[in-house]
Amino acid sequence: MEKEKLRSEISDIYKWDADTLVSNFDDCEVEIKDLLNELIIYKGHIMDSADSLFNFYQLEEKLNRKADYLFMYAHLSYDVDTTNNDFRVLKMRADKLMENISNTTSFVVPELLDNDFTKVLDYIKENSGLEKYKFDLEKIFRYKEHTLDKKSEEIITKAINTFGTGDEVFNNIDNTDIDLGTIIVDDENVELTHSNYIKYMNHKDRNVRIAAFEKMYDYFKKRINAIAACLKGKIKEDFFISNVKKYNSPLEMSLYSDNISLDVYKNLIEVTHDNLDKLHKYMLLRKEMLNLDEMHMYDIYLDLGNEETKNISFDEGKKIVLEALAPLGETYIKDLQQAFDEHWIDIYPNKGKKSGAYSWGCYDTKPYLLLNYNNTIDSVSTMAHELGHSMHSYYSKTQDYTYHGYPIFLAEIASTVNEVLLNDYLYKHAKTKDEKILYIADILDKVRTTIYRQTQFAEFEMIMHDKEEKGIPLTSEEFSNTYYELNKKYYGDNVISDDLIRYEWARIPHFYTSFYVYKYATGLTSALAIASKILKGNTLVRDQYLEFLHSGCKDYPLEILKNTGVDIENKETLQKAFDFFDEKIKDLEELIK
Repeated sequence: MEKEKLRSEISDIYKWDADTLVSNFDDCEVEIKDLLNELIIYKGHIMDSADSLFNFYQLEEKLNRKADYLFMYAHLSYDVDTTNNDFRVLKMRADKLMENISNTTSFVVPELLDNDFTKVLDYIKENSGLEKYKFDLEKIFRYKEHTLDKKSEEIITKAINTFGTGDEVFNNIDNTDIDLGTIIVDDENVELTHSNYIKYMNHKDRNVRIAAFEKMYDYFKKRINAIAACLKGKIKEDFFISNVKKYNSPLEMSLYSDNISLDVYKNLIEVTHDNLDKLHKYMLLRKEMLNLDEMHMYDIYLDLGNEETKNISFDEGKKIVLEALAPLGETYIKDLQQAFDEHWIDIYPNKGKKSGAYSWGCYDTKPYLLLNYNNTIDSVSTMAHELGHSMHSYYSKTQDYTYHGYPIFLAEIASTVNEVLLNDYLYKHAKTKDEKILYIADILDKVRTTIYRQTQFAEFEMIMHDKEEKGIPLTSEEFSNTYYELNKKYYGDNVISDDLIRYEWARIPHFYTSFYVYKYATGLTSALAIASKILKGNTLVRDQYLEFLHSGCKDYPLEILKNTGVDIENKETLQKAFDFFDEKIKDLEELIK
């Protein structure tokens, strides 16, 4: 029986070097605590003078950089082996340290907001060193109406730091304690995991797909009440924070930091609803091409065409990605090569490794990538996606520390530009009709999963928060029934929404970062607009895009995005993504004729 390897069984050449970041955790922890004690001295004195404000900022930056570094080290260590108790303890200590920093520095924002912004501007004139913090201070002063007095802020901060239990419980259910059992694949018992689930949902043998689908959702169904309690708790936390911080809703609160209006979120859902007919049309075409009497949820990931599933080694996948991203220019490719040469990437799955993939680094480290590479074209696409994030992080460090962290709203653009470029490369290099079908279907499925599906998730989040506000009990049945009806609406009559799909919401970790998923949809919408112009040889847009990657958070995200020529507030921008989807459906129809 095929089983996941233990961490110790994976060669070091396939692992990142994050375990070398910290030589002595205890010493780093003490140093951070000493810096925190220095920072406390400024309590009540931050705004005494221009110099005190400047010195405070300098010290806070030093503290945050060291804390970011230690926190990231602890989490990276734990994520590659969640069964290791030593790593679990380090993560808990790092979490506690960050909680202590948050509690101790809760006085900062209220103390700043006891003043008028005009005083800050006067200080900037006195001390030119403060100029680089001007926009950061401007963003802080936007929160004046949502900030309480110092005593209340201290209490609220302590309360918020006690939250997150639901997220932790879900993480244990979804990762540490997970056991999906085995399925029969090609007459062999195979252990089903998060990392190979999509692989088997793409298996030509329908019995394999059904077995994987049922095993996955049976696992979450059996734990549905516990998971419902986790998500219900998260939604209640959202309302607690938004109420005490004087926001009209948790959604408004989530959009506020990026200075984004509710219209962007609601327009996305509205325009998606207007274009559900295109998704229904694509599902019907898939059903016909697969020659299915009935199309079920376990059929929607199956590759179209008769192209044999290729086994793509990591080295081959790397070569494909480097060639596919060549339209971004020689400098980008040269910088990207460092990810492979300098051990940014933890490549293969192992027992206890966090599922999925991510890119994460702080100002003073490499932008590390966690992968669960499984030699499929999907894992090549995931690699390209995460490298987009890493390169965004790498280039954003050209900004000063204060502005290097690009906002989440922009985070999915760099990753999905890479995916679009990869798809175009694979299509152009396809040697057979079946390969061309495969890659047209791939970009169609990218739109389906990243725009339609993530918008479905975003709408589900909004509906469940609305139900909580109206006093409707958020039981497991309420979550599941709401999700099931939404799924039927999105996929239409051409797909049978199997009963087990009502539990899909229970396996989505992003719901514990409220109102995040819509950014995947706006990200791909923006990426399609940018990548299509780059592929046409528009060097101006390419250069604007590379400048975008260097921008960090030096401005509000919509303004940074507009510098690439993309206005996501405009419904026409959203509509163009669906028009692209429709054109690709027509291309596929033409190809199969």
